[in-house]
Amino acid sequence: QVQLVESGGGLVQPGGSLRLSCIVRGLSLDLYDIGWFRQAPGKEREGVSCILNNEDGTYYTDSVKGRFTISRDDARNMMYLQMINLKPEDTGVYYCAAVPPYSAAYCRSDEFAFWGQGTQVTVSS
Repeated sequence: QVQLVESGGGLVQPGGSLRLSCIVRGLSLDLYDIGWFRQAPGKEREGVSCILNNEDGTYYTDSVKGRFTISRDDARNMMYLQMINLKPEDTGVYYCAAVPPYSAAYCRSDEFAFWGQGTQVTVSS
């Protein structure tokens, strides 16, 4: 059974930092494109950052460019999202996701096959 589990969320003040982690079970992550998504209350799920399995392509939504960094450790079946200078509008449930390669052309949620359950990130003073 494929399982993705996020961790690292929490409550931080504006300007703070968090690193989200995702451990993947049931598949070999080096064979997959990966992504991080978030969903705020009342909003659609948004692609935050995606990276191809061979790291030839990356994507960041405009609102996080320069602040968030996606990375992967395929040997450990782990993926990460380093977030700095967090803003209140970054608040939401963050999900990690994976899909076989060549699928994540636009970092859209409908491109991804496997999902974690999410971890809450709250940015508030």
